[in-house]
Amino acid sequence: MGIVYTIIIGAICGYIADALMKNNGYGLVINIIIGIAGSYIGGWAFAQLGLTINVGHTILNQIIIGAVGAIIILFILGVIRGGRKRGRRNR
Repeated sequence: MGIVYTIIIGAICGYIADALMKNNGYGLVINIIIGIAGSYIGGWAFAQLGLTINVGHTILNQIIIGAVGAIIILFILGVIRGGRKRGRRNR
């Protein structure tokens, strides 16, 4: 059950980050991977900064931290790619 939970939370975090970062167009599988990696990056970043999230539900805490971490990853990927427009909505 743990892997299914991780994939679902990763998908939610990746989708939120993708939507907030103007739809980078990576797709579901990459969003799940970015969401899972974002959970680790977000957890590390929050710990280094001494921040905690407590909205009352453990799942919501994990989603917020994971989405923040996924946004950090997408930002870094955008900088590395040189700001080229890749999104689904850009024509």
